[in-house]
Amino acid sequence: MTLNSRYSIDGSCVQLFNLNTIWRLCTTLAIICLLFPLHTESAGSLDDEDGPYQGKYLGKINSYHHQVSGDVYAVNEFTFLFVGFNYDGNGADTFFWAGTSNRPGPQGFIVPDEYGKTNILDRYHNKDFTLQLPDRKKITEVKWLAVYDLNNQNNFGDVYIPDEFEPPQPQLGGTFSKRSHNVSSGAIEILDSKTIRIPDFTYDGKGKRTFFWTGVGAQPSSRGGKIPDEMGYLDPIREYKKETITLELPGDKTIFDIDWISIYDLADNENYGHVLIADNLNVPPSLVKITPYEFALPNCRQLHKNLQVSWEVFGPQITFQLSGQVEKDDYMSFGLSGSDTSSQMIGGDVVVAYIDDIRGYSVDYNITSLAPCVQVLGQNKGVCRDDVVGGLDSFQLNTYSRKDGINTLTFRRTLISSDPGDKEIRLDRSNYIIWALGQLDTNYEPAFHTYYPKSDVLIDFNTTEPVNDCFSFTKHVDNPIQTWERVKILDPTVRTFNAYLGPSGGQKAYQGWTGHVSSGLAWYINGYMIPELFMKRGLTYVFKVRGGNNPHSPDNYHPLVITDEPRGGYDRLSDAKQSEIRVLAGVEFTRRGRPKPTAAGPLCISRYPPGYDRRLDDNFPSFKKFNRSLITDCPPEEPAYLEITPNITWPDVVYYNSFTHANMGWKINIIDNYNNVRNSGESMQQLHVFVALAAVVVSVLRL
Repeated sequence: MTLNSRYSIDGSCVQLFNLNTIWRLCTTLAIICLLFPLHTESAGSLDDEDGPYQGKYLGKINSYHHQVSGDVYAVNEFTFLFVGFNYDGNGADTFFWAGTSNRPGPQGFIVPDEYGKTNILDRYHNKDFTLQLPDRKKITEVKWLAVYDLNNQNNFGDVYIPDEFEPPQPQLGGTFSKRSHNVSSGAIEILDSKTIRIPDFTYDGKGKRTFFWTGVGAQPSSRGGKIPDEMGYLDPIREYKKETITLELPGDKTIFDIDWISIYDLADNENYGHVLIADNLNVPPSLVKITPYEFALPNCRQLHKNLQVSWEVFGPQITFQLSGQVEKDDYMSFGLSGSDTSSQMIGGDVVVAYIDDIRGYSVDYNITSLAPCVQVLGQNKGVCRDDVVGGLDSFQLNTYSRKDGINTLTFRRTLISSDPGDKEIRLDRSNYIIWALGQLDTNYEPAFHTYYPKSDVLIDFNTTEPVNDCFSFTKHVDNPIQTWERVKILDPTVRTFNAYLGPSGGQKAYQGWTGHVSSGLAWYINGYMIPELFMKRGLTYVFKVRGGNNPHSPDNYHPLVITDEPRGGYDRLSDAKQSEIRVLAGVEFTRRGRPKPTAAGPLCISRYPPGYDRRLDDNFPSFKKFNRSLITDCPPEEPAYLEITPNITWPDVVYYNSFTHANMGWKINIIDNYNNVRNSGESMQQLHVFVALAAVVVSVLRL
């Protein structure tokens, strides 16, 4: 048989090419490859589809000298992203350099480095970072960006901006459809690939199990997933009244992975309103840090954007793993509710997990009130360790680690504990769960929780199929919180101070002002939360104290004391620690040397209104508006009186606080003359004016 012959296979005929035909075909393909080579620059853009979205691809840096290389993206109209950038650092006078000429040259301007500095560039090795054009210049206003040596006027590497380039920008979308439950909004703003702002959002909060919900397809359906609310919670969403909120898509999900966002009720599989997401949006990439979750146990439940629990049941034991994106001095708590019909803190049985500088801890706690553990008539009440209230620490720590800002602790306990104070972990039904995140106090005890659920949380630990709704942790650079304006009582005519209790607010109030963790309550003096007081030596002042005089209550028994120590809670301290503190007022000592408070008046307290969510405290723009939202309850009883006359032996700074609980008060400045304080304030103002004038003079002289 020759190469030109035909033959039949299963009744089909195949024409065999001769060798000359094959040779001509190969030659033709080779010529096509030479004439139309693959565009390696666009390959980076194609690869980007499989990896995280990083912006609009500008290209690879054209490398000429000093090993300059890397990829460049446009993040937005002002910002470049460098990926895998390299430079050997051996240039003499080298900067990032941009300009409007046809090619890089001496006509241009310095682009500050990733730290906003205009220093000579050091060595870079495979580094990712962003550069922002100075003076709000836009990428479309320059033609190139280079690594340029001004001393030798030598271009080490560059990338060009294409003509008619459109950098990524936030995009406007549609409004939420008005289907039911008063759902409505303004036009949504897609700020970047993970962030959506919803202006004027309204929802009546009356759904059964309603969430921010997202997915793919032409219309919303139950086949989707939750979006954490504006505070990172995955609970059913609250009522909103024309509020502007910002949502972040969870884990590694981006706007390119979804077709719609819905207000969806899972109980009835009903869509209350939704907005469609357009395709191929030219939006900035999200620069949040995404850390994949790592759990070794088969089941995982996301409790909050920053907290997840995983578990495995083996025989009579259950193993838990808590993973949380927390600060070094934070704790994670998780456990069984104090109620069999709802998630309730009081009566709860929880583990408090944290890592100090040396090791990890998983400590068993019993909750009898929402207050730090204190002695009430010889018994410990509040949030107390089991071994303090006569029980056993039932949790056995297995492993612990802190990596990339995430604490991970694995521990186990028996389903039915030998400690009668522990609750049974049921496998025949779902368990009501409680959890919280917060800061540890100086004694490594949990302070009042910062994050906690407002709705019921149910978990079935005995699943036939593994359960997993966990996603990667995300973290972006938080802007410093602007605290509310602080108050100083400096009036020499004010000699009487009305002291009562109120909530400590969020991070804009007690915690932001003092830097101390909060117990949840704070002293209000003459209507202000923990004002800074000024008292003159030799004058007599009176505190009218209404902090609670019932020693049976661990929550609201707060005699007022004045010491030289800033945190308070004198009664909770050890004898050795008490001996180091000077008590100036509010405590007398028995014959046995035991401290006894002298200023415990009736309870007067400002409370949140019914149904209020204290997690929204930071939404108030000022303390005045926050205070107006509270309801003050004061009985018609005489207060306790604490009279003090500071003298020459008193330190210049002392502190008013609670005898029983730490971190509720603030400082008193003991002065010799009110005029000196005023003059010092005026002098500081004059100094600021002088500095400003001097700066103007220097600027003029430079001209």
